[in-house]
Amino acid sequence: METQRQKKIAGVIQRDIVDILQRAAIDGGLRGTIISVTKVTVTTDLSIAKVYLSIFPNKDAQSLMEGIQSNRPLIKHELSQRTRHQLRRVPELLFFIDDSLDYIENIEKSLKGEENPIKNRDLLPKRKKS
Repeated sequence: METQRQKKIAGVIQRDIVDILQRAAIDGGLRGTIISVTKVTVTTDLSIAKVYLSIFPNKDAQSLMEGIQSNRPLIKHELSQRTRHQLRRVPELLFFIDDSLDYIENIEKSLKGEENPIKNRDLLPKRKKS
């Protein structure tokens, strides 16, 4: 159960991280790329913030994530500058790709009958033998 304080800090981080990452993408020459922060969760001791990102177009997601991971200290510093009046300490930032939109899209395709796994067995993931 998330406390009000955790939710408030997550909201502050989410708002500023979107701005920081979007500006970095534009400065890096990725004008058509949309980065959105779908969710931020903060641990109870407020030391770690998990930031879930949705990146569009998806083909740029992996390379962009590598860039974000390697620039974590810079992103944290920029965040601390922006939130210095709201947060005493900026939590450690952990970034993850949120693929829930792709998951939903695949379900919708299946429901519309565009990709029927019963007719085309190749669509089903291969089961691993345990």
